[in-house]
Amino acid sequence: MLKKLKIKYFLAIALAAIAALTVMLLGHDWLPAESQNQTQAQNKPTESATTKTVSFQNAGLQLQEVAPGVHALIASTDFPPASPAVAICNGGIVIGSDSVLVIDPFQTSELAELMLSTVKSLTDKPIKYVLNTHYHADHTGGNSVFIKRDIPVIGRGVIREYIQSGKNNTAGITPPNTIINSQTDLWLGDRQVRIERVDGHSAGTDLVAYIPDAKVLFTGDMVFNKRIPYTGDSDIRQWQGSLYRLIATFPEAKIIPGHGDVTDVTGLQAQQAYFSGLERLALEWKGQILTKEQALEKFAKVPDLYKDYKFKGLYSINLESAYEQFTRSAIIPLIP
Repeated sequence: MLKKLKIKYFLAIALAAIAALTVMLLGHDWLPAESQNQTQAQNKPTESATTKTVSFQNAGLQLQEVAPGVHALIASTDFPPASPAVAICNGGIVIGSDSVLVIDPFQTSELAELMLSTVKSLTDKPIKYVLNTHYHADHTGGNSVFIKRDIPVIGRGVIREYIQSGKNNTAGITPPNTIINSQTDLWLGDRQVRIERVDGHSAGTDLVAYIPDAKVLFTGDMVFNKRIPYTGDSDIRQWQGSLYRLIATFPEAKIIPGHGDVTDVTGLQAQQAYFSGLERLALEWKGQILTKEQALEKFAKVPDLYKDYKFKGLYSINLESAYEQFTRSAIIPLIP
């Protein structure tokens, strides 16, 4: 998921967590978490033997029922997590009349087993599908737990090729075995889940999931709520366009972001505003003819506007992405 020096800290962490859980994370900066706008009780599922060492408490997760039969597993960690057992991203469980959809089974098989035991604590209905909202390791590392149970894992585009090639340290992760590349409706009995493609965050593998009857949208990492986003392999202009479409299409939806607390359309708008500010900053650099080194040094401090955000270690990556994508873009000629 990450490319430069600070990114590699997370990659090393993710690989260690995914591969063996034998390497403890070091004190380096990387990824996002989120604000505590909502106070909801933490639900603890009964732990099985396979998950006795991973609980909601030590995984840093809260289980929230955001609509009837729609549950979000919200990760509270900042980066770096205290241990590989701590969940980095959010997950989801959607229960229909005859089956269940799991969304983003975390970065390790142990955390995926915790997801599995959570489903069993909520319903006796079987898991019909698992969805990867994109290819990054913190969202896909638990795939093997479900594939070995013959449960289809869904992804988009070149997600299999990325994981099989070990892109961004995804080596050893089991890739999805079902690929969709257009809007697709999944049915969990009489409950519909609409899967739509979006673009901008993770090089052509992003998907969102909308539950119409509950008006809940799982955005994956299209939204980092009160966290600095990861832009290491992003196209920020595409990301901005996708956010505009989501705002227009789902104005009343409850939003489950990839990282951070449950939000609503204001979370989409805040993410859009963040990128608009980043673009304006980069265009200032372009006007001042700053080199990348000058820009990164002069603007290294995270603005006070984001002082309450987590994942601040990603900010320098955001600056570099903005420089590469905005200051070096072709100048649009004026109309005579």
